[in-house]
Amino acid sequence: MKFSEIVQKLNLTGDRSLTTSSATDPEIAGPAAVDEAVSATISYIEGAKFAHYAASTNASALILPLDESLQTQCNDRNIAWIAASDPRLLFARTIALFYQPFRPTAEIHPSAIVHPSAQIGENVYIGPHAVIQAGVKIASSVCIHPNVTIYPDVEIGENTVLHANCVIHERTRIGANCTIHSGAVIGSEGFGFVPSAAGWVKMEQSGCTVLEDGVEVGCNSTIDRPAVGETRIGQNTKIDNLVQVGHGCQVGKNCAFAAHVGMAGGVKIGNNVILAGQVGIANQAKIGDGAIATAKAGIHSDVPAGAIVTGVPAIPHKLFLKAAAIYNRLPEMYQSLRQIQRRLDR
Repeated sequence: MKFSEIVQKLNLTGDRSLTTSSATDPEIAGPAAVDEAVSATISYIEGAKFAHYAASTNASALILPLDESLQTQCNDRNIAWIAASDPRLLFARTIALFYQPFRPTAEIHPSAIVHPSAQIGENVYIGPHAVIQAGVKIASSVCIHPNVTIYPDVEIGENTVLHANCVIHERTRIGANCTIHSGAVIGSEGFGFVPSAAGWVKMEQSGCTVLEDGVEVGCNSTIDRPAVGETRIGQNTKIDNLVQVGHGCQVGKNCAFAAHVGMAGGVKIGNNVILAGQVGIANQAKIGDGAIATAKAGIHSDVPAGAIVTGVPAIPHKLFLKAAAIYNRLPEMYQSLRQIQRRLDR
């Protein structure tokens, strides 16, 4: 594909912040990382941290930030370029021009088990050994890969993809354009046990789990249903691998949770919240809109909207940085304190 064709397919004419080079129009075979690029590939430079790659990359085309000096370097090296306010976003759209995930053609494999009461829409693929139980409703253009198990009374919206070996438990509602990756378990029983004189008594988890449109759940993540009510994941929220969402949690729209995030039951999370890897959230904690928790943060109390928190227990990020700067000086400060104490004692 010619570089000029890529620019045309990206449909960038309406964005006045974008400019392109016109001196060269190379053939592009596909995208590549900027430090691994070879001739006939396209890559991107996100900002100043990676600007030095403009002088060394072997890519034939680059997506640049709005930086005239980088554009000049590319012109001098005869590299085709396009400049944008968000190069990484444009690179993501460029990858989609060259690669689309595997999507089988519509069919129900002979080895799949589909209950007679299940309602199956048009253009649906159901792979080998998938199990669709009673009362399930599957909308059009859904893709169900091999070995998926769907319990009774589940509803799945249009264009949703269920990858191999995921499990969808009873009464779960999954919206349109969702993706559930391999090994994920949606709607499993919450961890509900009541202590008694005779030991732990199981509290049945009679609630349901709801995933709104555009939710993505990574491999081996679990989203539990509650004893009563619902666990809900808001529209367009993205969940990485190995994430635990406890029973009764309420998650807003456009959130992003990295791997190993774990949240106890009843947590309430607003819109546009980011949780980095291994963040843990205690029972019933509330996190406001737009908040960010950095990696390994342990959240035991409410976090206000827009806050950035770090550490265990989590504290405001700026305060944590000040405390971290002192940490390496603690032995020296301790010795000074002992000397002062001795003088006072004398």
